[in-house]
Amino acid sequence: MAEIIQRDGAWAFDGSTVRITPGLHRSVPLFRQTYGEVAVPLEAVSGAVFEPERKGGRLRLRLREGADPLLQATGGRLPDPADPYRLTVDTDRAGIAEYVVEEIRRALLLDRVPQEPTQAYLLPGPPVPVSVRSSDGTVSFDGTRVRIDWADTSERVKRATGPRILHVGDLVRVEWLPNSGHGDGVLRFVTRETVLSELPPEKDPYALDLWGNARRDLLTALVATAVTARLPHPSARAAPARAGHHDVLLCRLRELGRLHRDGVLTDEEFAMTKAVVLRKF
Repeated sequence: MAEIIQRDGAWAFDGSTVRITPGLHRSVPLFRQTYGEVAVPLEAVSGAVFEPERKGGRLRLRLREGADPLLQATGGRLPDPADPYRLTVDTDRAGIAEYVVEEIRRALLLDRVPQEPTQAYLLPGPPVPVSVRSSDGTVSFDGTRVRIDWADTSERVKRATGPRILHVGDLVRVEWLPNSGHGDGVLRFVTRETVLSELPPEKDPYALDLWGNARRDLLTALVATAVTARLPHPSARAAPARAGHHDVLLCRLRELGRLHRDGVLTDEEFAMTKAVVLRKF
């Protein structure tokens, strides 16, 4: 057993699994504490490194492309301190960190773990049900349905549509961009009918505009990950055929018409968005 315990958290490797536990210290980001313990099977690992610094260093676990729904959902945009596959190491534990890295590397060689992208998710993502309150509303996911309840501070056009309920089978993908504190983020659920949507997040009834507490809004990545884990794996998604674009166009125009009738889009917004969609074809 190769193990290192720090204030930032702990890593334990038993030859087949890297078990990562976040620390309980207040310096550990809320996202990592909420995401909880992660058990990474060796077949999902592509490598491990220790990055020495003047005061200690950092352990980093590299995963194979396509192995983790969290990395798929966040697309490398998760802030570094919130990365669950990173561990801050004190100076007097640098030797132990290097030992852990060597044990993981040796196991990868012995087991001949491939470096190619995986054909399925090897990690399950966060458990469901999961619910997060953000600046734009509360988003919940029970494993089959996404529900959005708008906040009092949401745009009037969103509140006018009432709660939004989406079934996993209707979703094409989830788009997530964090609220950095300097720029707004977004959690958008893309359906077959809204795949060409040009609506800004504050007016899109399928998106949460993340503009408030950056620390709290970051938790929306939990929902993005849980949903992503239940969508078809990227390796199984075939590029849409050009012949099917006509159907996509009709669905999009119908959706725009419905939003216009419901008062979500003004006459000017409807005309402008419709023109943008038509130009794409």
